[in-house]
Amino acid sequence: MNAPSEAALDARARRAARRVDLIAEKSRERLHINNLGGYQLISASSNTVEFGVNYDLSAVDVIDICGERAAEIGRAAVEKPR
Repeated sequence: MNAPSEAALDARARRAARRVDLIAEKSRERLHINNLGGYQLISASSNTVEFGVNYDLSAVDVIDICGERAAEIGRAAVEKPR
């Protein structure tokens, strides 16, 4: 079976974040010391960065973090990448 494309992982990460009241924001700026080109997870209610301050999360990291958070708050499991 083929690995998911980057676009599919991006969509899965954003859906997983929405399920646990977070926003997955991908860096669109050029890379520098405080921007490593990955994702940040932002709290939807307080608009503060929860994880990935330096945009240092991959899409798989986002999915894993959201899965752990869903388990903590008792929500439905987040789909894992295949």
